[in-house]
Amino acid sequence: MPLDHDEPSRLDGRLEALAPRLGLALSATERRQLLAYMAMIQRWTKVYNLTADRDTGQMFTHHLLDCLAMVAPLRQGSGEAGQGALRVLDVGSGAGLPGVILAMLNPAWQVTCVDAVAKKAAFIRQAAAELSLPNLHGVHGRVEAKGTFKAPEFDLVTSRAFASIHDFTALTRSLLAPHGQWAAMKANLAAEERAAVPHDVEMFHVEQLEVPDLNENRCLVWLRPRLPADQTARKP
Repeated sequence: MPLDHDEPSRLDGRLEALAPRLGLALSATERRQLLAYMAMIQRWTKVYNLTADRDTGQMFTHHLLDCLAMVAPLRQGSGEAGQGALRVLDVGSGAGLPGVILAMLNPAWQVTCVDAVAKKAAFIRQAAAELSLPNLHGVHGRVEAKGTFKAPEFDLVTSRAFASIHDFTALTRSLLAPHGQWAAMKANLAAEERAAVPHDVEMFHVEQLEVPDLNENRCLVWLRPRLPADQTARKP
């Protein structure tokens, strides 16, 4: 049953109840922030068409819960770095999904959202201001274009329904810091897409995700640059 946007207490209650299934402990402040962010998307979408989903229930499950399902796995997959000042790039971020949520729930991370559409990058910057997220940055530009980023070295490059894994890694390879990783959320990982992963990229883990109240497949595909054979042999 769709959730009514006129019932914020119900939305808050759903977030509180579902958080443990997502491996999260959301404070009351974080829940309020998440719902304020969703309300921002709804307001802007009326004018700028940020997302195709306008129904509150669909936005709650297909966007908010969908992105929240990535948070704990990204923290765990980043190891010790995930507990510190991780530099994160969210590619093709659109309305900031999942970049805004990652910045919100991980204040030590520096999160940059990039999108080729100017109004979407503007929305990210407005979200950073309205939600008081100094660690969130919105960039307008093409991810592969030189000069888009002032400091193009990221520990984690993530995407959600952005492009094929081949294109995702090829377009962002030069932005990855040494020993950095990619993490792409996918609905399905077809055999053809697996086979098309570049030879110099290692797909080392495919993590199945559960999104509460969403009866659809989700997985997080972890990748990293493949070390040359001589370096691999020397690894302890």
